[in-house]
Amino acid sequence: MPPASPPAAAGSPALPYSGLTVVEWAGDPAGEHTGKLLAELGADVVKVEPPQGSPTRQAGPFARGVVSADTSLTFWYYNLGKRSVVLDGPESGRASLHRLLAGADVLLVTLRPSEIAAAGLDYSRLLAEYPRLVILSVTPFGLDGPWADYRTSDLVGLAAGGPLASCGYDDHTIPPIRPGGNQGYHTAASFAHCGLLLALLDRQRTGAGQLVDVSMHESLAVSGELANPYWFYPRVLVRRQTCRHAQPVPTQPALFRCADDRWVYFALILADQKPWDALVSWMESVGVAADLTDAAYRGLAHRQRNFAHIQELIECLFLLLDSATAYHEGQRRGLPIGPVNAPEDVLDDGHLRARAFFATIELDDGVSAPVPMSPYRFSSFPAVAPTRAPRLGEHTRQLLDGGEADL
Repeated sequence: MPPASPPAAAGSPALPYSGLTVVEWAGDPAGEHTGKLLAELGADVVKVEPPQGSPTRQAGPFARGVVSADTSLTFWYYNLGKRSVVLDGPESGRASLHRLLAGADVLLVTLRPSEIAAAGLDYSRLLAEYPRLVILSVTPFGLDGPWADYRTSDLVGLAAGGPLASCGYDDHTIPPIRPGGNQGYHTAASFAHCGLLLALLDRQRTGAGQLVDVSMHESLAVSGELANPYWFYPRVLVRRQTCRHAQPVPTQPALFRCADDRWVYFALILADQKPWDALVSWMESVGVAADLTDAAYRGLAHRQRNFAHIQELIECLFLLLDSATAYHEGQRRGLPIGPVNAPEDVLDDGHLRARAFFATIELDDGVSAPVPMSPYRFSSFPAVAPTRAPRLGEHTRQLLDGGEADL
């Protein structure tokens, strides 16, 4: 695949969601990330906020340590490319919301049933009043059922949905460990994006919108990887294992320390002869193959019986190599190996730079900052860098006080 094209300039061809108007009433990363996925592909996402702002505006860390509604790095990340409108007061706020919905294709909302009632919203009436509107509801546990009004967090979602049980260390006296990166919220956002696409396709066919009810709990309950099939079929539970897939029985460690004190992940599958031959050839070239070249090791049963010895020799191999050499040489030999990167390492990843994954945005005070681009690459659409996240209420007058009668 050729290198990704640089961000397109203003006036470039339309993006996939150009012309799609989304009114976002979202107060958590699941909804905001859904809106971000749409905004970075060209949708006009208008974020509806209360006077104090979205809750994520109060989530740190904060730029330069200054705590304010407009300095949250969490909010900045989840709201790149959106516009912000403040709705003040129940009556005027409802009237302003309806004005926005009159020109909208999608209402993206994260309100739980009790919050929907408190806001005076009725989804059935909205769909009757705006028949082409798609209401995309992204909530912790869905819009009905006994848990519908329960609160959540990324950790609660991962725990209740099941994936957390597979995350952690070999030492099972230590509780499960939450993976980083808001994976629960992001999984729900990915399912919400798919659900919205299906509803928009159906609207193309029928001309009618609908309600799409996405549950974070259910999104995670179908994302348990090997835990689900192992339980559904042989009725066995998987066990947490350090930095490798949870399995019913312990598998060999896959993390190896290198000469530069960094780690690589190397998954050796003993039963596959081709990678075994590639590994032994590599170890022989470095001088640490020892007896692994003996004919007996051509047999899987012998390798399995002597795995502890094999593991020790592999540890020696990597202790003689720096992590970059181990990674590239292993890949050259067709072996599944990769460095364990810290988040800050990703900024200097040569492959991501070659694909123009990071773009630079300009902030209000003239400071620039790198931000990740959309992971999608289209041959018919340009790669466009996002704009900064909006200041609280930045577009209220523009959108509600006569600046734009229709979105």
